[in-house]
Amino acid sequence: MKQLLLTILFITFVLPLTAQSAGEMVTRPPKYEVRAAWVTAVYGLDWPRTRATSPEGIRKQKAELVEILDRLKDANFNTVLFQTRTRGDVLYRSKIEPFNSILTGKTAADPGYDPLAFAIEECHKRGMECHAWMVAIPLGNRKHVANLGNASVTKQKSAICVPYKREYFLNPGNPATKEYLMSLVREVVEKYDVDGVHFDYLRYPENAPRFPDTYDFRKYGKGRDLAQWRRDNITEIVRHLYKGVKALKPWVKVSTCPVGKYRDTSRYPSRGWNAFHTVYQDAQGWLGEGIQDQIYPMLYFRGNHFYPFALDWQEQSNGRQIIPGLGIYFLDPSEGNWTLDEVERQMHFIRTHKLAGQAHYRVKYLMDNTQGLYDVLEEDFYTAPALQPAMPWIDNVPPTAPTHLTVTRLPDGYIHLSWMPATDNDKRNVPTYVIYGSDTYPVDTSNPENIIAQRVQGTEYTYAPVRFWTAKKYFAVTAVDRCGNESEAGR
Repeated sequence: MKQLLLTILFITFVLPLTAQSAGEMVTRPPKYEVRAAWVTAVYGLDWPRTRATSPEGIRKQKAELVEILDRLKDANFNTVLFQTRTRGDVLYRSKIEPFNSILTGKTAADPGYDPLAFAIEECHKRGMECHAWMVAIPLGNRKHVANLGNASVTKQKSAICVPYKREYFLNPGNPATKEYLMSLVREVVEKYDVDGVHFDYLRYPENAPRFPDTYDFRKYGKGRDLAQWRRDNITEIVRHLYKGVKALKPWVKVSTCPVGKYRDTSRYPSRGWNAFHTVYQDAQGWLGEGIQDQIYPMLYFRGNHFYPFALDWQEQSNGRQIIPGLGIYFLDPSEGNWTLDEVERQMHFIRTHKLAGQAHYRVKYLMDNTQGLYDVLEEDFYTAPALQPAMPWIDNVPPTAPTHLTVTRLPDGYIHLSWMPATDNDKRNVPTYVIYGSDTYPVDTSNPENIIAQRVQGTEYTYAPVRFWTAKKYFAVTAVDRCGNESEAGR
């Protein structure tokens, strides 16, 4: 019976995708799709390489990030998961936790600028969203905590911190932990124009039967078994953070990256490694309760360890956005023995089954064009821009259409567009605009190949064609609110 099941899975999931990876590419990419990359700051894995210890160092450190963002933009990415909190330290000016030493080489040293503010500004310039990626529960090893000194949360809030296996963790069983995490999130959401808050390691350590929470379990367990109590603790933190963000700015997306296999499925077993049992994440329960906008399951697997579990996430999504995290680091020979067609098949599968998009871990392997992945994305998969999928569970009313579009062709070959502004039902937000251009009239705004620019602020835009003879003849403009609702076109 098991052999029959494996055969069915192979035919269903792998054979059609193998044919696609051999050249049967989709002619037009979807108009709405999340295309994300994790930019990892811990240990400087992706960024930065240069220390900000002088004006020149600051300039170089910024330039390194700009280079990453430019290349993501060139390949039509639209989402940057920018590491904002690592392990008890941060990459923004916080009144709660110290700066990460990776910025300057010294713990708690101010780099002379605000990296998160800079990242948001540069992402928005390029029409990309910037999500603050925050590691939640781990606080680092003993050496790291010692280096933070009195600035460490282990000193400032010792009651909510516990040592376990030579590392320190926030204690999910202490009700004050969720309040502490929310204080950090509140800082980020209130002070910065982030598009999302993305939680990593919002879970217990793997296989931790001796995690030191016996006192808390006796105090707060209320008749539940230990495993259920721990799952409830994580869910309560997720619930508290989600509701807290929505009370501040409803349009800010809240997401997590749970372990990629939720639990055993009817199609394939998780072989004892899953979110539900191993790290106490009831992530599909979060989706069912509606306390996540997006889930980025870390599906860093191949073959039948990927496809059945990706499908399971989609089937249990409750209408929320599922964006599988792809383990592109396994393309590096020193990390694994994957070949490029593994990632290509996974991306075809994601699109075939209409998941919301994909995320790439990590951006270094895109920048290095490992096994030609960047080229394949740019030339085959991300051949046109994509807009963000909407969040109708937050707001499903699009802005009014912009009006009185005026097109002025300038002597230098540039084309100046201007229009009258749109309005949104949420008066706290001014809509941004998407510019479309085509050689046919009316401009087909359903075709992403006609997108010239997105997230345009203001009511003017100057279009610079690559060559004057490539200039589009006709134009259209739509308005988009912060929840991704797009208006009718103004022409």
